[in-house]
Amino acid sequence: MRADHSFKRQLEGYRLATAEILYHLPDHPGLLQSYLWQDYDIAPKYPVLSRFLDFWTRELEGPIHSVRLAGKKLIGAAELRNVSEYGLN
Repeated sequence: MRADHSFKRQLEGYRLATAEILYHLPDHPGLLQSYLWQDYDIAPKYPVLSRFLDFWTRELEGPIHSVRLAGKKLIGAAELRNVSEYGLN
């Protein structure tokens, strides 16, 4: 049986990261638009988000105004149990 990719990433220390990116509309720079980004990433440097923001800066026209970030570790080693402990094997 194959393990779910997101579950494996969580075991490797990734956490669910959510960023709200406010950016200036290219045609109306006085207006801000909100973009919500979410992926698994590693705190505290958040390299996946950093690559996305680098891409945005390089390839997209709307300059970034600000980024708010929230991260939550969804699973930890203390929360894992072997199924044999419950007689389920």
